[in-house]
Amino acid sequence: MEWLVWAGALLSVIGLVGLVASIIKANKARRAGLSDEELRAAIQKIMPLNMGALFLSVIGLMVVIVGISLS
Repeated sequence: MEWLVWAGALLSVIGLVGLVASIIKANKARRAGLSDEELRAAIQKIMPLNMGALFLSVIGLMVVIVGISLS
């Protein structure tokens, strides 16, 4: 079940990259000097990326735990 551990680690890394991308996008939106409503709209556009990346990294970590448990 070593392949399961590596697959889970890959999923977690992809999720981490997505989280970093959402942080970078949020910082760009914050530094753009937008009004409160425009900033809120920009952050709402970033939220699906953030939640999807978080979900992917959690699933990856769960796969790693299952792979370690089955080894």
